[in-house]
Amino acid sequence: MTVEKNENRLQKQLEFIREIDKVKYIQRKTRLFESKRHENDAEHSWHLAMMCLTLAEHADEKFDTLRTIKMVLIHDLVEIDAGDTFLFDAKKDHVNTKDELRAAKRIFGLLPKDQADEMISVWQEFEEGKTPEARFAKAMDRFEPALQNESNGGGTWKEYGIGYSQIKEKLLGIRNGSLTIWRYTQELLRKMVVERIISS
Repeated sequence: MTVEKNENRLQKQLEFIREIDKVKYIQRKTRLFESKRHENDAEHSWHLAMMCLTLAEHADEKFDTLRTIKMVLIHDLVEIDAGDTFLFDAKKDHVNTKDELRAAKRIFGLLPKDQADEMISVWQEFEEGKTPEARFAKAMDRFEPALQNESNGGGTWKEYGIGYSQIKEKLLGIRNGSLTIWRYTQELLRKMVVERIISS
């Protein structure tokens, strides 16, 4: 690779690095563990990456840990353009694939073509949720807010009046990645109902 091509490649990569800093400003509805402060997308992605590293042994299938970590680190970058939609928002569809795909192409498109293609491919794999890597990544994406809301006495679930059946329906995807984590989640939800943290 010539010096000129190498410098051009570096410039594109740095443009991407600067652009994704915006993910730190995207506030989620969920709050940090035992806190009143809302989590941002960058914190969420980092936490999911650590969960994938730490809880990998509980996956139902063997998977490529590094690829899964890539998924969770980039899965919400599209929200720089598309914004965050609360999982329980009844007015807006949480699966906003057209806007998110447009965002993915713009944001990842800042990179050199080979890296852009790989990032879009990894992002799409996560969205489709069909591979062992994507199933586990999606399980962690649903599991983290369950832990956060439990730590906050119901958190946003209680604040928005979301009951057990709605929560269980949205968290069902956890079982596709780990039956062990799903059983734990079910017990967590039952405990919250018994303690009247969330309604039955």
